[in-house]
Amino acid sequence: MTAEELKEKIKVVVRQVYGKPKNATADYGETASDELTKFPELRDVLVKLMTEDFKVFVESIDWVAPKPTTFRINLKNGQSFYLVYTTKSWIAQIEGKKYYLLNINELQNGTNAISRILRYGTKEEATETKTETTTTATEKSTETSAAGEEAAAA
Repeated sequence: MTAEELKEKIKVVVRQVYGKPKNATADYGETASDELTKFPELRDVLVKLMTEDFKVFVESIDWVAPKPTTFRINLKNGQSFYLVYTTKSWIAQIEGKKYYLLNINELQNGTNAISRILRYGTKEEATETKTETTTTATEKSTETSAAGEEAAAA
């Protein structure tokens, strides 16, 4: 074995031991935010609350306050909830109610609350429904005014 072969084998072993370089970012899918890379515990909590597929429902994550460390989780349907880190556990604040995620029953209640706010629908659905309602109301008022003019003429 030559010195060059030994150096090459050491390089291969070093890459296997150390894995990714430090400047590489973690791949969290669509929500590749700085918060998930800076706070890996946050990802674990989101997985507990929303499963591994949380990326499908989360639009962005905002770091709101440094102490206590607070994150706003913005959902794709326009709703949001907060996750607060404490020394013992995480607290989820969903629609004004606090769920202490250390307790299993409160974790389940928090999961149910997130499920409930996800059912509100998306911004696009709400806009389409509002537009359809406005269009329908305008058509009805036009028909009513036209019928009123015909009755007045007769």
